[in-house]
Amino acid sequence: MAGGTEAFPDLGKHCQHSDCHQLDFLPFKCDGCHKVFCVEHRSCKSHECPKSDHKSRKVIVCETCLTSIEITGKGKEEKIMLERHEKSGNCDPRKKKKPICPVRRCKETLTFSNTTVCKTCQLKVCLKHRFPADHACKQASTAPAAGAKGGWNEKFLAALALRNGKDCAKSERRSSPTTPSVKAY
Repeated sequence: MAGGTEAFPDLGKHCQHSDCHQLDFLPFKCDGCHKVFCVEHRSCKSHECPKSDHKSRKVIVCETCLTSIEITGKGKEEKIMLERHEKSGNCDPRKKKKPICPVRRCKETLTFSNTTVCKTCQLKVCLKHRFPADHACKQASTAPAAGAKGGWNEKFLAALALRNGKDCAKSERRSSPTTPSVKAY
């Protein structure tokens, strides 16, 4: 079947569903079977695609330990993956307790959507405590001191050593008032 109209014969395509064949100007191509469908038959379920699990990914949750297991494929593979998980030794009912934020007095349960990892101390915390100051980050107090070693700090210490321990406030200023306090070179 050719698509389009008399004026534009290459415009649009006909739906390849056996009961439809509707001319669609914005057709959809199925990723599984590579056929063209209208908006009504674009989903794998609506056109009964034989390769509907071609690129699909599923996550099943083990009921024993609440661990998520990613699978690609159909229902039979789910049972096989669950059995493999249980036999692996990683399935422990004591792991069923969901992790909580390690910050003192915080009882927030850590989930996929509300968890962040601190870039400084690599600690998993809830979003309320994502900043180093909010979770008493172990390296937060040492990080600025480590970063301050280079550049301007060295120049400051060199200038301080040149003064020979003299205090700026107590220096004598009895010289003429027109003399600038800073010498330009």
